[in-house]
Order: sequence, then C-alpha cells, then structure tokens
Amino acid sequence: MLRGMRKASSNWLGKTIMAVVMGVLIVSFGIWGIADIFRGFGRSTLAKVGGTEISTEQFRQIYTDRLQQLGRQFGRPLTPEQAHAFGIDRQVLQQTLAEAAMDEEARRMGLHQSDAEVLRTIYNDPTFKGLNGQFDPQRFQAVIRNYGYTEGRYIAEQRRVSLRRQIAGTISAGVEPPKSMVEALTRFQNEQRSIDYISLGAAQAGTIDPPSPEALAAYFDEHKAQFRAPEYRKISFVAVTPEAIGKWETVSDDDAKKIFEQRRDQLSTPEKREISQIVFPNMEEAQAARARITSGTSFDDIAKERKLNLSDVNLGLVPKSAILDPAVANAAFSLPSGEVSQPVKGEFGVALVKVGKIEPGVTPSYESVAAQIKSQIATERARAKVSELRDKMEDERGGGASVVEAAQKLGLTAVTVDAVDRSGRLPNGQLAPNIPKGLDVVTQAFNSDVGVDNDPIQFEGGYVWYDVLGITPSRERKLDEVREQVEAKWREDQISSRLRAKATDIVQKLDSGSKLADEAAAAGVKVETAADFRRDATPPGVPAAVVTAAFRTAKDGDGQTPTAGGSQWIVFRVTNVTDPPVDFASDAVKQLTEAVRRSMSDEQVAQYVTKIESNIGMSINEAAFAQVTGANN
Repeated sequence: MLRGMRKASSNWLGKTIMAVVMGVLIVSFGIWGIADIFRGFGRSTLAKVGGTEISTEQFRQIYTDRLQQLGRQFGRPLTPEQAHAFGIDRQVLQQTLAEAAMDEEARRMGLHQSDAEVLRTIYNDPTFKGLNGQFDPQRFQAVIRNYGYTEGRYIAEQRRVSLRRQIAGTISAGVEPPKSMVEALTRFQNEQRSIDYISLGAAQAGTIDPPSPEALAAYFDEHKAQFRAPEYRKISFVAVTPEAIGKWETVSDDDAKKIFEQRRDQLSTPEKREISQIVFPNMEEAQAARARITSGTSFDDIAKERKLNLSDVNLGLVPKSAILDPAVANAAFSLPSGEVSQPVKGEFGVALVKVGKIEPGVTPSYESVAAQIKSQIATERARAKVSELRDKMEDERGGGASVVEAAQKLGLTAVTVDAVDRSGRLPNGQLAPNIPKGLDVVTQAFNSDVGVDNDPIQFEGGYVWYDVLGITPSRERKLDEVREQVEAKWREDQISSRLRAKATDIVQKLDSGSKLADEAAAAGVKVETAADFRRDATPPGVPAAVVTAAFRTAKDGDGQTPTAGGSQWIVFRVTNVTDPPVDFASDAVKQLTEAVRRSMSDEQVAQYVTKIESNIGMSINEAAFAQVTGANN
C-alpha cells in the first residue's frame, strides 16, 4: 500500500491528490477529536520511566536485534511464540526499562563521562580496528552506520553505558557470598549417584493390532489440533552483506602482499625464551654474585640465599616484547641457552639474567596466508559497497519496486520461498535450505503482510530486504490427508501407555522386595549400571530424564521415567549416594564462588533499579508491547 502511495505521488497530479487526501485526514481529526491519540501514552510510546519515553519503534528495533542475535546462536530463527514461551519478550523489556532507569539516576546524581575517556574506549574496541590492527575511522563509520547509529548518537550511547557501569559497580562493590552458601551449592553440584536400571521399549509393549477405522477416526477427532496445517507464507528476500559481496572482489597479489608486509610482525610468531632474573640493589652485589656463579654456585642457590621464590625469579617463556625493562630484554635475547649474563643495569636495579629453553620464531610465507589476507581485504572493501547498495536498494524500493525487481536491476540475487511456516519449515517438514543460518526473515515476514513495504533487517554487517508475496491460512486437515501420521501417532500412544503400566507394575514389585535382575529377566531385558554421575552429567546411554529422576529418589529407592516421546520407559534403583568433601582452595570452588558473587551483585543491582523505578515512576503500554512482540497473534 505504501509503495502504491509513493507511485501515486510521483507526479504533479498525484501530489495534488495526496495533498487533498491528507487535508481531509487533518480535518477529520479536528472533527472527531485528536485527544485520544495523544492522551496517556499515545500510539508511539511503549513505556515511560521517569522523564524518559521509550517509543514503540525504538523498542521494536531493540527486540528485533535481540531475536536475531539469539537466532544466530541457536542456528535457526525464533518465532514470536517461542520468544514468548522463553520469556525473552519480557526480559528484553525489563532490560530496556532498567537501562532507562539507570540513565535517569545518572542524570539525578550529576554523573559525567569525559569525551577523552569515551574516545579511548572506542579506539580500543577491536570491532573498529582495521587490517593493520589500528583504529580505522572508515570501518568505525561503516559499522555504526550498519547498526543505525550516527557518530554523535553512538558516542552518547557509549557514555550512557559507561555511567551505568559506574553506578552498578558502586552498588555491587564488596558483595561476598557466605561460606555456608558456597558449601551448600558445592555439595549440591558435586553430589554423585549410582543406579541399576532396565530399559523397556516397543518389544516389551507386546503386539499392537492396527486400529479399526472407527477407533482411528475417534482418535483423529480428539487430536485434530496436532495435525492441523500451519499457516504458510510466500516470501522473497535479498541479502547484501560484506561477506557475500566480498566474494565478488578479485584481490590482486600485489595488494595482498602490501598488507602482508605491513602485518608481517603480527602474523609472525616471535622467538620466545625461558627467562630468569635476579635483581640486586647495586653493581657490587651483582658482580659478586656473578663471580660466585662462575666459580660453581648455581643461579637457583643465589636466588634462595636472597629469599626469592620461583615466581620472583622466573619470567616464564616469553617473547622479547613481554619484558618491561629494555636493557634486560636485550641481554636476555643476546645470550645462548643456559648462559647467565653479566650484570645488567636496568630501570629497576642491576640484574643477572639466565636463559633457559629457546623457541625460535616463525614467520609464515606469503603463500600460507594469502587466502586469509585476500578474504579480509575483500570484506573490508565490501563494507563500502554495502552502504552504496543499501542506498540504491532504498531508492528502488522508494520508487515502488518490489524486492525481486530491485534486486534484478542492481544485479543482486533474490531468493523466493513459495511456502514456509513460522518455524522456517517447508510443507514437507524440512527446514527451508535457502535461508541463511541465523537470518530471522521468517519471523519478520509473519509479523508483516502482503504489500507492506518492510524495513530492511540488519544481518552480518549488512542488510536483508524482504516482501510477503502470499499467505496460505492455517486449516484443519482431513483424516485422509494425514492418515499415515495419525496411525503412527496412535501407535506411539498405545506403546507409551502399555510401557507406563508395565513400568508401574515393576516398581510396585521392587518396592515389595522383588529383585531388579528377576524383573529384567521376566521382561527380556538386561540390567545396566551407571555409576558416580553428577546431576549435570550425561552418562553414556542414560537419558537426561533418568538422571533427573535419580536425584529425586532416595538411596535404595526405586523409580520410573519415560524418555522423550514416551517410546521408552526406564525403571531404576538408586544403589549409592556420594557426597564429596568441599575443598575451598580448589579452582572449581573458586569459580563457583565467583559465579555466586556475580549473581548476588546482579541481584543487588536489580533491587536498586527496582527502587529507582518505584521512586521516579514507571508505566508500560501493554497494548503496544503486545503488538511489537506478536502477543496479539
């Protein structure tokens, strides 16, 4: 529709007509009243925290970016239903509100961040470094532009992030988990159990005769929702990313060799030496110690006499650049292995340096890294082309062209998927193979409609434009369409029901004193063992549901649990429970303590944010939130 309006207003007559139409709309607002639009939230405001308003479009962008990130992590797009089931929609909302509250608090406290400190953070961000490892202004501009930022807006956002971190760091400073808490969590985490178990499968369910036509029809009527055809959409899209465009570039060897020469030191592995040093307060003591070493006293004995630990003497296996004192570095890298230097007057005193093992440096040949360098050069060059093509695509779209038409005109390859459901699957049940991994175009398409001029999706440093070409509504299928699937599901349910009854019967016999080995023999299965596993373990052949059930059962107790789908049931007995001692000096306990500390810090900051929100006031436009996240669907 919007594209049609643009076409209609492209000439003087169309512009005149559109001006009249807009005039009528303005008059109608005056007649019917415009107050309802701007009362309270208004249609453009999703939430308000203190004096900060969060617009619907602002939150839509934040939410879409988050879903795309998760989709790339999972390797498949998330549907609005899945996001809602996982609580992602509310999590993103709460995070957005918390950030706004922290910004309000920073303003109230009069906190500021200097431009120099903000710029230092940006200059040190590896995202903005070029092929030479230095800050690249052009790359910086391209990256922030791809994410919808101007330079000023990005710097302002980084200043806000820094101030939030300052407040959070102050609030959570000094948080320390109680020793009793760490001990309890460690015991819970490290508790081990052993079980004997048997597996009941389809063979133990016995013979299951095919269902009668009447029984199958009745089963289908009771489970129609499971066999309903989903809504399908026909979509087309075109992706413009640096990686894809970079493949079009032909990088010459001359260009690649220039970069290779510039980055030779970065690409090379420097020589490393095992260095030990003893620092003396003056030249006389150093010379006396050197004379004793020459007479047979060992370097290590001199260190012990001076009450130095190994960590005080040994610098490790290091490159020359890792030694802070240039004089010591030069001496260390001029000695053969096993030699002790003459006294070296350095910045921190007079040192004797000993060289142990030497690992020669390695400089790669141009041929071994040529492909990597050419790929990086092509990608860097492509970033500029992404921006150029983005502008051209927007111009074509603004002129009324469809995604396919615009792609053809610009020499890009558009992809059309004739029918795809919300989960990204084709009618045959397979995932659509021509949608790039991590691209959440399906979710966006199901939040749009036929004829809507959609905003491009940001993807892998580039953009994806898409159109919804058609919609096939969801419908109830007839039994004849899905008879095979219905019969298979009926059979699965019959097997699961029989196995559950059999497992229950075996557990009752075990509780009455029967032996697991006897019940296994009667069922035609063998007893298996899983020993000393923790609750987070995955013992070979033992389903996760069995591990969970075993930790809910007391020692010498019996239990049963189905595996996924109920096609297999496990009957088990807990034969042993081990509670290992807690070693507070171990790395595992230290890591757990740090994780608990972070969790407690996060909780303390969350409580602080909640208090801020309570003090300054917070309100949410639930209707706008539901519309953005697809909850209304």
